[in-house]
Amino acid sequence: MDPSLYVILDRAAARGRDLEAILEAVITAGGRMVQLREKEWPSGRLLPLAERLRTRCRAAGVTFIVNDRVGLALAVGADGVHLGQDDLPPRAARPLLRPGMILGRSTHSLAEARQARDDRADYIAVGSMFATATKPDFQLVGPELLRQIRPETSLPLIGIGGVTPDNVGEVIRAGADGVAVISAVCGAADPAAATRRFLEAIRAARDLTTRTRPL
Repeated sequence: MDPSLYVILDRAAARGRDLEAILEAVITAGGRMVQLREKEWPSGRLLPLAERLRTRCRAAGVTFIVNDRVGLALAVGADGVHLGQDDLPPRAARPLLRPGMILGRSTHSLAEARQARDDRADYIAVGSMFATATKPDFQLVGPELLRQIRPETSLPLIGIGGVTPDNVGEVIRAGADGVAVISAVCGAADPAAATRRFLEAIRAARDLTTRTRPL
């Protein structure tokens, strides 16, 4: 799992464009982790699309995660499932998963991050970093929450919410191992170019962090 840039594929954010084409652009540009997020379609309708996305990710060696739906993740052989605070807690979901499946958890406070850690999540998403149109009611916690959580766990931390190539460096420097993005890639005019911009900005932020770290 490489969470450096975690692209969330969402039909609403894609504004009618083909998610398979967006996935292809992300893979071509170097993205290594994606999530399928769907808030409207029932799982039966979503299944064929999820299967096609999973097949392409497997062929490319890209980690494929399903948002919310444990049953769908199992049915398509996804690499893992991502659960929000209103979904099953990791401690309840883990026994349902195949051995080795990745389990991610959304968190919005230090207490929730500690609980995700104690519940054996494999990575912790932290947000919202910045204001976001995708989730306008999302609690704004900012990179400062990452700074609070980082000393508490060695698990991968992923900043989410309003992240752009211009502010991603702030998120990485605050302690994130990567960032998750929806509209910034899925809704971009050129998803491949957007993916490359993010990856370049993330590498630059890591280089700067390494150079300025005390000996």
